Amino acid sequence: MRMNNINLFTTLLLVFALVFSCKDNNEKTEIEEKQNTEVLDKTINSNTYTSEVKDSLIANPPSGMIWIPAGSFLQGAVPQDKEAMGHEKPQHPVSVDGFFMDITEVTNGDFKKFVKETGYITTAEREIDWEEMKKQLPEGTPKPHDSILQPGSLMFKKTETTVPNLYDFSQWWRWTIGANWRHPNGKDSTIEGKDDYPVVHISFEDAVAYCKWAGRRLPTEAEWEYAARGNQKNTVYLWGDDRSQLSKWVNSWEGEFPVTNTLQDGYERTAPVKTYPPNTFGLYEMAGNVWEFTKDWYNLNYYKELADTGEAVINPKGADKAYNPNNPYLQEVIIKGGSFLCSDSYCASYRVSSRMGTSKDSSSEHIGFRTVATPEMLLK
Repeated sequence: MRMNNINLFTTLLLVFALVFSCKDNNEKTEIEEKQNTEVLDKTINSNTYTSEVKDSLIANPPSGMIWIPAGSFLQGAVPQDKEAMGHEKPQHPVSVDGFFMDITEVTNGDFKKFVKETGYITTAEREIDWEEMKKQLPEGTPKPHDSILQPGSLMFKKTETTVPNLYDFSQWWRWTIGANWRHPNGKDSTIEGKDDYPVVHISFEDAVAYCKWAGRRLPTEAEWEYAARGNQKNTVYLWGDDRSQLSKWVNSWEGEFPVTNTLQDGYERTAPVKTYPPNTFGLYEMAGNVWEFTKDWYNLNYYKELADTGEAVINPKGADKAYNPNNPYLQEVIIKGGSFLCSDSYCASYRVSSRMGTSKDSSSEHIGFRTVATPEMLLK
């Protein structure tokens, strides 16, 4: 089911604007089980390949990927981050094994190949099942008119005047029938000539399906943040602490949100991948452009629970279940990196520690993903 991907949305917006498509629960469960059993927990007998083979693979990564060496870091907001939110704290020590990661976000061109080979239909393109949809809405929610219950996705719309309440996200988001990865700006738009732009209007379910096809998986939140930090282990941003460098490094919103974008960074919506400088690991657009899915559940208590153990956590796989009292009807996963809509006044989520929850079945024009793989997965 496609649900609202923005926290604190009103029920009215959920019903009359943020409509989502549904699919058979058995099929969905099967996809999730395969992700957990076939991808995330893959193991390999150490005798099936030599260390020389592994070293050769690391020295010659798969096309479009780069090796991220094993290491340790403090996950969460750094002490000097004045914009840090409560769910980014406290910092806690984490270690991760090495892995391969896509140098860029998955592009339209990449996703086009996947769809061509598999015939896959994204959640934004599927018909809506109201009986399934209402199971994740407050009891008694009235059914919207059939003219609204049509396949589509969320799109951003500027406001005409200053917005006094930035907590009311319904003021700049709208449900757009016909919006999907092929038509990112509505049914009359196209991705022709935009193969190098990040694919958007993709749900978590869609991203997992792509990963299965590609022999990859989504990163854990810890892997994502570790990779984004690179060699900058204790800074607010991926390049350091200097906010004045933002437009050089990030596709974000500069100006009065959501009224005026100065385009200081060169783009109003998404930008082609590799537009901005890579971080110290060689990864592009780990801040801004589009939010990126991780595999972890969004749980407000998770960081505190890890910190309370007093021990470094090795390869954390996230919370056992989702928990967000602000969105009790949604099963949310963590997205990282912020998007072209993040501004100082709105979310400032181009900070490395920033995190947000989104429904597993929602899609919008500012969420995409990138994949990771381990040597064991590639050599299996």
